[in-house]
Parts: sequence; structure tokens; C-alpha cells
Amino acid sequence: MTETVVQIVRRVLLPVSLLLGVMVLLGVLVTRVFARTWPFTVEDAVNRELAGDRTAGWNNVSLVFSTMASTQMIIVVTVLAALTLRLWLKRWREPLFLCAAVIAQALVFLLTTLAIDRRRPAVEHMDVSPPTSSFPSGHTSAAVALYVGIAVLLALQTRSTGARVAWWTLLLVVPLGVALTRMYRGMHHPSDVLASFLNGGTCVVIMARSVLDRGVRWGRTKLPAGSRRPVPARS
Repeated sequence: MTETVVQIVRRVLLPVSLLLGVMVLLGVLVTRVFARTWPFTVEDAVNRELAGDRTAGWNNVSLVFSTMASTQMIIVVTVLAALTLRLWLKRWREPLFLCAAVIAQALVFLLTTLAIDRRRPAVEHMDVSPPTSSFPSGHTSAAVALYVGIAVLLALQTRSTGARVAWWTLLLVVPLGVALTRMYRGMHHPSDVLASFLNGGTCVVIMARSVLDRGVRWGRTKLPAGSRRPVPARS
């Protein structure tokens, strides 16, 4: 039990805490230190350009991507994907990895918004603004953690290079579309969504190293191949 706690602290809690610190630091740099420095001074112009290019057709497309990364949809897709993985692979490692990545990014996102207060872009907002800071984008972070996490798992289960490329291409479209959508709909600045890629992507890496790595032994120390535990000498 003690070894399990140590592994959780070392492989999960410390890296996630470090990520939170980096996200808060980035938020301070973006909103206070370099707020009047290029390229952050042109972010409003980017948002105005996107808002000026709105059409009925693109509005509908953006709504689809935005909905795919809504809190309710992320929860539903995560649960369904985890259950499917459990039934398909007959083990808990992959479902646990996916759920842990999504939960970790959500915690980092929420705690970062408590520390960083950034207003939404000064354009018409197409969605109701949630009571959180604009930095970072929760939709984008969640989309990266969930859909990139699924891409990782599917890539590990196939031997075909073509299939791997197809899965990565298909599933990367979602977080990229969500990021563009959130800016198009006037909900986030470019730096908000870029920081969210760091949040979601890092959580995927942390949980992959912690949960998917078969070399990690929770609750016991892994011995080198061919070695045996030392037998205490009898007195």
C-alpha cells in the first residue's frame, strides 16, 4: 500500500501539480507581464477577423465542434469509450488511462481559471459565457485529452501504419476544430486555446507514462529481468 501511494504521488500528483504551476505562470505572463507585447497585442485583431467572417454555414459547423467538446458530451463520450475499451480488451488499464487524462486536465483547467482572471474577447459571443476565466479553454483542453487519448489507444492496438495514420488524422481533427471553433464563436483568445493544447496533451503524456507503461508496478517494486528478490539470511 505504501509503495502504491508513493507511485501515485511521484508519477501522477507531482507531474500534474507541476503542470498546474506552469499553466498559472503562463496565465500570469499572458495577462499581466506580456499583455501589451506582440503577439498578444494582435489577438483581438484575430478574434475580430474571425467574427467578421461568420456565415450561417460556418456557424453550424462551429456549433457541431463546440458541442463535441461540451462538458456533457465529454462525459458521455469518455464513459462510453471507457466501457467499450473494457469490454473489448478485457482489462482496466486503457479505460483508467483515458478517464484519468480527462479528469486531470479538468482539474488543472478549473484551478487555473481560479488563479487567472481574463476577460473574453471583445467581440460578439455566440455562446453563453460560463463563469470561468477565458484562460485557458476548457473545451479545447478536454477535446485534446479525450480524442488524443483515444487516438493513442487505437494506435497501440493496430499494427498497420496506414491505420495508425488514419486514426491520428481523424481524431486530431476534433481538437483542432474545437480550438478554431472557440475562437470563431468569440469565446477565447488564440493564446487561450494554445495553452489548452499544452494542458490536455501533457495530461495524456502523464497518464500514459503512469498507466499504460507496463513496466510500472503499482504496489510493488519492479525487479530487473531474471533477477530474484533477495532472501534474508537466517541467523
